[in-house]
Amino acid sequence: MNNAIAQTTALLSTCALLLTGCGGGGGSVTNTPTSTTNNTTTNTTQTTTTSGAIPIGIALAQTSNVALLGQEGFVGARIAEKYFNSKGGINGTPIKLVSQDTSGDEAGAINAFQTLINKDKVVGIVGPTLSQQAFSADPIAERAKVPVIGASNTANGIPEIGDYIARVSAPVSKVAPNSLKAALKQNPQIKKVAVFYAQNDAFNKSETEIFQQTVREQGLELVTVQKFQTTDTDFQAQATNAINLKPDLVIISGLAADGGNLVRQLRELGYKGIIIGGNGLNTPNVLSVCKALCDGVLIAQAYSPEYPGEINKVFRQAYIEQYKKEPAQFTGQSFAAVQVYVEALKKLDKKSKISTLPLDKLRTELNKEILSGEYDTPLGKIGFTPVGDVVQSEFYVAQIKMDKDGNTGKFVFIK
Repeated sequence: MNNAIAQTTALLSTCALLLTGCGGGGGSVTNTPTSTTNNTTTNTTQTTTTSGAIPIGIALAQTSNVALLGQEGFVGARIAEKYFNSKGGINGTPIKLVSQDTSGDEAGAINAFQTLINKDKVVGIVGPTLSQQAFSADPIAERAKVPVIGASNTANGIPEIGDYIARVSAPVSKVAPNSLKAALKQNPQIKKVAVFYAQNDAFNKSETEIFQQTVREQGLELVTVQKFQTTDTDFQAQATNAINLKPDLVIISGLAADGGNLVRQLRELGYKGIIIGGNGLNTPNVLSVCKALCDGVLIAQAYSPEYPGEINKVFRQAYIEQYKKEPAQFTGQSFAAVQVYVEALKKLDKKSKISTLPLDKLRTELNKEILSGEYDTPLGKIGFTPVGDVVQSEFYVAQIKMDKDGNTGKFVFIK
């Protein structure tokens, strides 16, 4: 327990330092705003011109139970900022990450987006952490015509929010079924499946629909669907109800804190079958929640530290040198999101010098470059569909392997 607390404290301290370094200061921005706003958004006629460091907004959760995911994304973005600035930034001009905490709810994401767009004058935004938040905050950016790249939004319908909304996080429909296929490969005798999901979260509702559909397509029996809230800590009733039906497989769509507690309580109540965790559990931070009882959980992945691309080698080395462990999916996706901005800005700058463009035109032209480009990222080679969804071909499945002390472990990728 002391080790877990120490790790968590260290991580929060690191993120606090990073947040201080990414405030609204630094870089020079010349403002001649002529914008008008309404109660919810937007600036529509700004003539702000960026000079000096180019501000990119990072809207991720750094507080609340969602911080277990958001902090990882922030770390990936900071590694990207340091790396690409060391390579000359945008044709000699550095980028500057401007951070706003979305916390864990829709109001936090909305406030973060409004601040980044109207006060911080960013050219684009990475975020928010949750799909639930994206459905509320992304329309604000769409109305303001500000590019958004989701780095952890995988629910169905995210890119369809608008022309300025894209994501580097592969949709749940592409990723989730892979873990079920891996479970069947480990145990071909699986017949009965119990499903749990957080009913108050848009992503988990979307993910569980995909899981349940895949269960049926595989000819398996769905014996129960148990609901919970992301804020819950006691799952004894749901877990007992499911275990009484003797499932061979349990599938959980939740976040790291609630999902990890559910894994722990299932094991404590005697469940010995395979457990699949959804994308919300796809973080090493879940290990401090269920500890030794995390062992064996299967989770589909859209990122592997072992991907052989050169940019992934650079990213992986930088992460390991700083944190002494392998990077996780959300970290890699946030790095990729910042990389997309950098490469799109570089191409745009060669066509029309960025420092001479009014901010509204810069944002619009940047959005066009983002969607038309191809990028060799830590996730592999990616591009975007016309609507803004990521085009990605590399996917994986990992299994949690806990160390003997029961406090530390890692994600081991399986063939």
